[in-house]
Amino acid sequence: MESDEIKRSVEAILFAAGDPVGLQRMALAIGTEPEDVADALQELMDTYSFERRGMRIIRLEDAYQMTSAAEQADVVTRALETRKPPKLSASALETLTVIAYYQPTTKAFVEQLRGVDSSYTISALLNKKLIEEQGRLAVPGRPILYGTTPDFLRTFGLGSLDELPEVDLPQGKLSPESMEQLSLEDTVGEPQ
Repeated sequence: MESDEIKRSVEAILFAAGDPVGLQRMALAIGTEPEDVADALQELMDTYSFERRGMRIIRLEDAYQMTSAAEQADVVTRALETRKPPKLSASALETLTVIAYYQPTTKAFVEQLRGVDSSYTISALLNKKLIEEQGRLAVPGRPILYGTTPDFLRTFGLGSLDELPEVDLPQGKLSPESMEQLSLEDTVGEPQ
């Protein structure tokens, strides 16, 4: 398939989708190799940026999304009369930070690190689509595992989780599994 045809197809898919679309899915729909689609996407990204167009294509891990250019935010906001999303509270940011750095993780792990009940905050982050359920931990009670979403990446201007800034994490590599085991031992006593 010709490069210009792939670019037209990619533009149409991303424009119609509105949400991130995976590279593999686009390649399958177009009927070409993922590498050809990736090359076409990079050419489009470079062209939009170089020509300072009003839209951009952004990469979110293994998916791509068409968005308006950041420098056009004020104009778009005025035209669509959209309101800014509500700011996140300090507790929501703290909870989101724990989930982002330790994902997938459980509510109990978040609460253990924060030292307070996080039920409401996790529910609020789920409603804002900044976190999502990512399965269950294989321990008694099978607690839900939480992780961040593509909306989290987009909201914080990240291309992938690898771009999170370095932070000093608590000593002794903590994991949701080890925290769950500690919580279980506190509840039922020492294992036999």
